[in-house]
Amino acid sequence: MSSHQITLLFLDLALIVALAQMAGAVARRCGQPPVIGEIVAGILLGPTVLSGQLSEQIFPLEVRGELGAFANLGLALFMFKLGMESDWAAGRSTRRASVGIATAAMVFPFAVGAGLGLWWSPGGSPPQGVAPVLFMGVALSVTAFPVLARIVEDRGLARAPLGQLALASAALCDVLAWSMLGVVMVLCGIDTPWRLLWFAPYLLVMIAVVRPALRALARSGRTSLDLSLICIGVLASAAATEWMGLHFIVGAFVFGVVRTHALGGLEKKHWKKGDADLRRGLGSLDNRLLMPVFFVVAGWQVDLSGLDVSQLTDLVILLAAASGSKFLAVAGAARLSGLKPRDSAALGALMNTRGLTELIVLTAGRELGLLNDVGYTLLVTMAVLTTMSTGPILRRLLKDETTAGPAAHMDGPSPDHPSDLAPDRSGTGG
Repeated sequence: MSSHQITLLFLDLALIVALAQMAGAVARRCGQPPVIGEIVAGILLGPTVLSGQLSEQIFPLEVRGELGAFANLGLALFMFKLGMESDWAAGRSTRRASVGIATAAMVFPFAVGAGLGLWWSPGGSPPQGVAPVLFMGVALSVTAFPVLARIVEDRGLARAPLGQLALASAALCDVLAWSMLGVVMVLCGIDTPWRLLWFAPYLLVMIAVVRPALRALARSGRTSLDLSLICIGVLASAAATEWMGLHFIVGAFVFGVVRTHALGGLEKKHWKKGDADLRRGLGSLDNRLLMPVFFVVAGWQVDLSGLDVSQLTDLVILLAAASGSKFLAVAGAARLSGLKPRDSAALGALMNTRGLTELIVLTAGRELGLLNDVGYTLLVTMAVLTTMSTGPILRRLLKDETTAGPAAHMDGPSPDHPSDLAPDRSGTGG
């Protein structure tokens, strides 16, 4: 890179961080998660404003490649953190209920999305093959666990049965969504299909070698070494799945899951401080710098200025199909699990949170050639609007209940262990 390019890159990074902080603060004052403000800021820095002239002036082509590299690094670290949240601690009855709710939250919207994809694709490009159809199913069934966790915490529901159930259901829903996205990636075709045969040995190494090594490291209490080796592990695992033909987000996510399960059964004194240091170290870098860059890079492909009446109709169809199918599936499953009608509706609204996770899925779909510019724009807009609606709906449904106890939320018996709290997710990126 020339001196001029380095200067531009540093100035662009400084501008992105400053705008992300301001946009997050504005969103928080409006009662929205900060990530919504950051996503909207990323969109406004794209071709939506002044037909892209502003974006081209601020982010010239000569530094976009480097910004894209920062965005990919932030995405890998975020997926690792998301994988670490896959272990949910709740009472036995909460776990049973969450399995049914998460299954309903995935299966019904997935079927609606796949059915929609059989004959219609946003943007007017006809679907070809099975992969675009399945991708539409995944796109409509996603729940954003990190944003949901932030909303649950802000509403004071983290220690309430409703909040625990929402967190457990969303965590399981995330695992199902990433698994289905992996299937879509395989179906999209791989230039060197023989490399995919390495996925089974890769999983075996992660379980039989990496997991015990991480467990031993946690016992040792060497937190500085832990952070260094975790960074090496995340990047190596991401590189491995990218080389196999799968997206690098799969490897980063798997490494996070393996690390979480490596700590299972250990006393907290062995890993609590190291875990806090790890979340603080990676979280600050990722949330403050790298993920805002990802939002800007993702916003370069979103152009709201070019939407016509027919495409706005497509957006209305997407909103109705995505939010309606998810809400009805979750609320119905929650009622069958014993929740009261108002709390079932609140859970349906919470599980309609899409935000950042949806943006990651859509970015992967675009890179796989499953979405054109218009389809990507419509689906990103759908994700933002459904996420923004969650807060106002919850305020209306739970205006008299912020930290209500078990009896306030369940028609039937309370959870087996009311004292079993959901894990602390305060370090999760909003």
